[in-house]
Amino acid sequence: MKNINFPTAGGGAGQNALRGGAYSLAVSAVVLAILVVVNILVSALPEALTRYDISASRLYSITSNTKVVVNALEEDVTIYWVVQSGQEDEVIENLLDKYDSLSGHIRVVKKNPDVYPAFAEQYTDETVENNSLIVECGDKSRFIGYGDIYVQDVDLSSYYSASYSFDGEGAVTSAIDYVVSEELPKVYLLEGHGEQALPASFQEQMEKENMETDALSLLTVDGIPEDADCVMIYAPQSDISQEERALLADYAAEGGRLLVIAGPVQDGVLENLYSLLEDYGVEANEGIVVEGDREHYSAFQGPAVLLPDMNSDPITESLAEENYHPVMPLSLGLTTARYTGGAAVTELLTTSYDAYSKLAGYAMADYEREEGDIDGPFALAVAVETAGEGKIVWFTSSYFLEDMYNAVSSGANVNLGINALSSLIGETEAMAIRSKSLNYNYLTIGGAAASLLKTTMVGVFPLAYLAVGAAVVLRRRGEQNEPA
Repeated sequence: MKNINFPTAGGGAGQNALRGGAYSLAVSAVVLAILVVVNILVSALPEALTRYDISASRLYSITSNTKVVVNALEEDVTIYWVVQSGQEDEVIENLLDKYDSLSGHIRVVKKNPDVYPAFAEQYTDETVENNSLIVECGDKSRFIGYGDIYVQDVDLSSYYSASYSFDGEGAVTSAIDYVVSEELPKVYLLEGHGEQALPASFQEQMEKENMETDALSLLTVDGIPEDADCVMIYAPQSDISQEERALLADYAAEGGRLLVIAGPVQDGVLENLYSLLEDYGVEANEGIVVEGDREHYSAFQGPAVLLPDMNSDPITESLAEENYHPVMPLSLGLTTARYTGGAAVTELLTTSYDAYSKLAGYAMADYEREEGDIDGPFALAVAVETAGEGKIVWFTSSYFLEDMYNAVSSGANVNLGINALSSLIGETEAMAIRSKSLNYNYLTIGGAAASLLKTTMVGVFPLAYLAVGAAVVLRRRGEQNEPA
């Protein structure tokens, strides 16, 4: 009799299970191998492509201004990083990696002062701290100290409290622009009328923007120097002469650039100076502007310290985008007529309709409106493009660049002045790269919200995951026990 082999119970299921387990193991091995290979490939990429900046101040990112400057490089630039081994600053290292990856013309070289103790002496006489930088191209170089990268700002408006910011990008981009530039823009500062010295913060920003300055007396020349990219008149205390007025008028009409920061003076009126605007239909009113609208003046300094509206223009655009507001103290009011003599006049800063100009000026006893005062609204800053391709930017406060008022505006005043100057000399792509605040902004929540979050994160979420896992296990067991 022929023997018949009967299959044992469950034999087919066991073989299927074995095959399924082997298949699952093979798939897992393949997926693991793929993940290992992907991880190796990603780790080989530069950090610039794998690190995403989620910091509130974009501390690990660079601006489009820097990209414009770097992408235009035609010469090789070396950035020396002076730092001892093990003392490298992470933020500075990330910044230098960004520059290194942006252009083949940029090379970052680390110099350990323990190994090269005299290296920095050929570039600067200053004390060189760890994480200082030296930017070099050919025979030109610029030293960037650690204190120029991490800047301490004293807030004069809040009892001299200090805040800290990171200005590495601004310092490095400025240094690159400096070492590759054959000629730097030159700004002449008019003198001979009691002009005030430029405030320190504004002067430093001009140097950072690689602008050279020189004094100019119109009493000793026959015309504006040919190498002048701009003539600046800052806070004069007395009027210019008719002859000086004629020189400046011809200069602007024939393509020259003029930046005027001049407000009311204690004695007399700057009649000849302000008559420069009359050629373009802009009239200067007497007195000091006072705001009647509570939302348009500073609550701390009073109705004569104005918070004007900013109108759309490349000069004001960067401030408007970041919600900064300039402060204009003790200002003269301008009125723009319909006829502008063929020029294009833009009102950059304007008051509300409730503003008025007090004819008493510095002699005013209070801010109340009096008979004879001039009704607003007024322009407090204008940009004039002349028919001869010249340009004038005029601010009617002599004090708005002062460090105290710049602090009140959180730096907006100096940035506005630099933007105006940059637009005049044609350096629009190099408008100020703002430093990045290092102050922490904390999220404040109430006790009830804190308790809810704690209960949700510690209790609800873990229990929910546990319940989902238990449901999946029970479902799978039920499927296995079902008859075939």
